[in-house]
Amino acid sequence: MEEEAEEQPRPSPGYEAAEVKETTSDGGNSWPGVYYDVPPYRMYHFFQQFRTSSANPNNFLKGVKWSPDGSCFLTCSDDNTLRVFSLPYDDSYAAPSMPDSDSYVANLVLSEGESVYDYCWYPYMSASNPDLCVFATSTRDHPVHLWDANSGELRCTYRAYDAMDEITAAISIGFNPNGNKIFAGYNKTIRVFDVHRPGRDFEQYSTLAGNKEGLSGIISSIAFSPTNSGLLAAGSYNQNVAVYREDNMEMLYVLHGQEGGVTQVQFSKDGNYLYTGGRKDPYVLCWDLRKTVDIVYKLYRSTEGTNQRIQFDIEPRGRHLGTGGQDGLVHIYDLQTGQWVSSFQAASDTINGFSFHPFLPMAATSSGHRRYDGLDDSQGNSLSGDENCVSVWSFFTSAGDDAAGADLEN
Repeated sequence: MEEEAEEQPRPSPGYEAAEVKETTSDGGNSWPGVYYDVPPYRMYHFFQQFRTSSANPNNFLKGVKWSPDGSCFLTCSDDNTLRVFSLPYDDSYAAPSMPDSDSYVANLVLSEGESVYDYCWYPYMSASNPDLCVFATSTRDHPVHLWDANSGELRCTYRAYDAMDEITAAISIGFNPNGNKIFAGYNKTIRVFDVHRPGRDFEQYSTLAGNKEGLSGIISSIAFSPTNSGLLAAGSYNQNVAVYREDNMEMLYVLHGQEGGVTQVQFSKDGNYLYTGGRKDPYVLCWDLRKTVDIVYKLYRSTEGTNQRIQFDIEPRGRHLGTGGQDGLVHIYDLQTGQWVSSFQAASDTINGFSFHPFLPMAATSSGHRRYDGLDDSQGNSLSGDENCVSVWSFFTSAGDDAAGADLEN
């Protein structure tokens, strides 16, 4: 089997292509056509760096997110640590098969004091501009932190207080498309911070909209429409999703249908559809925001038995969605038809994070789940390199797209 794998053609990472940003007809940045029916190639692999703590030998990943400029990706793990891995400029670090050690070390290792609830990149993050190279985190019993992604220094904090004047932590956070505000989800409340005014100043909005049907429970996820339509979606652990206007937080409608608490919401690239996923719920639901009465279709994934946040993502072209599950598989779906396209085995345990690269035909996956000593046969020193790990995958592209990319570079 190993010899057959080595005989397969190997796609080039082509990092220099990340500088080519062609606007497509759907308004997104250029992204090549991908052969999803051909299993992707594992370029980089990491697992040793997540097993350095003797106090937490079963430390597992909780997610992975590419930076907006595609220069690096950010991971979050159960030991309350975030790591930034830069994408190499060539394939000299590439590991064609499962390595005995990590492909390379993280550029930044940052430890939070408590469990990390949510994290997100600044939307205009750019490795070439140190002032913009930041990301935000929300941590238990702590305010929202804004971190320097190069030095790991704490830039500033955004603090919310409860009725007892004690700091209360946001369960979900997200920058608005302009990057000048941070929206943070709490229990039945969304607080809005001005990025340029750190401290305890914020606007507060109840998600229980007066006499209208409101959004109760903890606000567990927040996402903004990418089309500058001024819409944002918020999901709740009470299994519902609401869509608001960003400028005045007017609630437009509430969506019912998720079987478990909502863990992620994401708009389609054209802003017409909304995709939602929940815990202990085997489906990602598609909603047409122009007609919100019915669910358009359901995309299956193996998540009916876990409370974990299982992250899905939509490719930059907006035509396909990728999601993991407890079976270690990544499923790719056609968003025009809602039909399954292909799957590939990304790890031997739960795939909890999946993120498409913003410009290149690549994706990153993170895996792992909580293991209990005495109840689970897996111990920290017996985990394989294909468990509790992060991998970067390169997809095969069509010759036509490769040629078009060459013309653009010339």
